[in-house]
Amino acid sequence: MSSALSKNKRAIVTGLNGFTGHYVEAELKAAGFDVYGIGEKESLSPHYTQVNLADRDGLHAAISHIKPHVVLHLAGVAFVGNANAESFYTVNTIGTRNLLEALVAQAPDVECVLLASSANIYGNATQGMLDESTLPNPANDYAVSKLAMEYMARLWLDKLPIIITRPFNYTGVGQTDSFLLPKIINHFKQGKQEIELGNCDVFRDFSDVRAVANAYRRLIEARPIGQIINVCSGKSHSLREVLAMAGKIAGYDISVKVNPAFVRANEVRTLLGSAERLRGIIGEWDSPPLHDTLEWMYRSSTH
Repeated sequence: MSSALSKNKRAIVTGLNGFTGHYVEAELKAAGFDVYGIGEKESLSPHYTQVNLADRDGLHAAISHIKPHVVLHLAGVAFVGNANAESFYTVNTIGTRNLLEALVAQAPDVECVLLASSANIYGNATQGMLDESTLPNPANDYAVSKLAMEYMARLWLDKLPIIITRPFNYTGVGQTDSFLLPKIINHFKQGKQEIELGNCDVFRDFSDVRAVANAYRRLIEARPIGQIINVCSGKSHSLREVLAMAGKIAGYDISVKVNPAFVRANEVRTLLGSAERLRGIIGEWDSPPLHDTLEWMYRSSTH
């Protein structure tokens, strides 16, 4: 689907008002899509419907009204440290099922449904580079809820053109500082001398949210129906390295105090992904170096 063919195609983005949603909306609009949003938060946009994923009737009504050609399902409970384990399953698993049910009933022209899962489903994998054939080994409720969503979605493959993405960690301007990298950057922006963190010797594959949004849009256009695709940079950095980069950008070093309350017993030590399948589908793609993403966040006027 070229940009010309994307013109006037209706796209629904669930969680449009969330961190990733804003960037995905910009990508889709630039490609010619008419973008509609659904989500829990309020919005004054005429192209937005406030509806909860638990509200089956509301979902049916919203989708019947929009009649989407493509759907990017980004909405979900994403913060791994969330104390309410039940919400992961209610929203990520059952909420997604409600959405798929509504799409089958109300979206006869849908051409592609992208479901955002998570690389957390790999858990504490021992091998270095994780690809889509790596066996899942979820280490927390968030990861289990996303893996359950993947298995549940398979039941709908004969009725809907589904693709599943497994994004690894990503960050950028607008991410809340309940996530580590925005927390670190905001401490430097505020000139603080000390930061409380958990385990600094965890390694993560960090991408830039703008690159992730670009990958999602290109996957929607390529339509590799039935596939599971990692979205990742293929490079990992420890939190110590992140602190060093941020310190270089800000021009000073910050003192780290380890707070035992932030050290999770089921912490995934290393996540490093292979983006080979992604590139095989959409062609040349890369995420900016992490230093550049951190600098963008540091220079931004947004907290």
